[in-house]
Amino acid sequence: MQIKCNVLDRQFQMYQQEYEEAALRVLRSGWYILGNEVKQFEEEFAAYTGRKYCVGLNSGLDALIMSVRALGIGEGDEVIVQANTYIATVLGITENGATPVFVEPDEYFNLDAERIEAAITDKTKAIMVVHLYGQASNMNRIVEIANQYHLPIIEDCAQSHGACFDGKMTGTFGVSGCFSFYPTKNLGAFGDAGAIVTDDKEFADRIRMMRNYGSRIKYVNEIEGINSRLDEMQAALLRVKLTHMQELNDERKVLGERYTKGIHNDKLIKPEIREQADSVFHQYVIRCSEREKLQKYLEEQGIQTQIHYPIPPHLAECYQQMGYKVGDYPITEQYANEVLSLPLYTGMTLEEQDYVIEKLNEF
Repeated sequence: MQIKCNVLDRQFQMYQQEYEEAALRVLRSGWYILGNEVKQFEEEFAAYTGRKYCVGLNSGLDALIMSVRALGIGEGDEVIVQANTYIATVLGITENGATPVFVEPDEYFNLDAERIEAAITDKTKAIMVVHLYGQASNMNRIVEIANQYHLPIIEDCAQSHGACFDGKMTGTFGVSGCFSFYPTKNLGAFGDAGAIVTDDKEFADRIRMMRNYGSRIKYVNEIEGINSRLDEMQAALLRVKLTHMQELNDERKVLGERYTKGIHNDKLIKPEIREQADSVFHQYVIRCSEREKLQKYLEEQGIQTQIHYPIPPHLAECYQQMGYKVGDYPITEQYANEVLSLPLYTGMTLEEQDYVIEKLNEF
């Protein structure tokens, strides 16, 4: 049996007619940028998350960069961020000239809230939280610390569409919830796309101007902006998928729980879910001290896996000028050497998953 780590077309086939109708609606409209589809999606996604405003953008990375910029954070400022995230999170900080201050993760792969205070200095201007692999971070404690030090929170929700902490959805704890709709995401588009959600009208208005060359009115440029607009086609297709988010996330949760119940191998460490948090299982990530051997073995059985992520940002070549070295963040580096993402996707059959579980237990 051949099993890929991710399969995108099965989800398309489930709602093919709805997607095709939406695409044709856009093509026939004659309006392709910042039209009714974007407006409707922004209203619908804001309602879905429970926030007042949503601004559709070109990508999740742009959402991070623009959030930092809209808060006036730049050269000489510091932003606290977990060390074991994807490079995009850190780029959101460094693209603005600010300095990332890395903090180790906890046992749930998310920012260790109890290490935040030690990283705060008089240069700290924000805390950037990542809800990694689909599990909500320890938000009550993080919000408590942020309030104590009067620091805004930026949430990287690229992997946590629909995940909640204490009944409240990720993206709704900070001033800005940043979402990616890259095709592999739980709420994935059919190309690059992203959004910011917020309850702050002034912040939302600034992001709207920023995404459109700094302009509210054509040719009237109030601030220095960029071009980062969610297009009508992606918005229309996202609107279709958003109506099915509950069932799509429920399916991933069932698959995640089946892995947890079915895998019985002392060589493998299964992911745990924090009390009060839930996970939408963007990835199902195990740890193994013999990862390379395990990955090769699974490949020989026809099972494709991925490593999210093999090189932590502090050791990335692009950040070598920061002067970090191996050993500076041992928990992060251990995770980078041990994590392995198992196949999990919409439309995965129980037969396929049972085969993966069987081979993992035989390792």
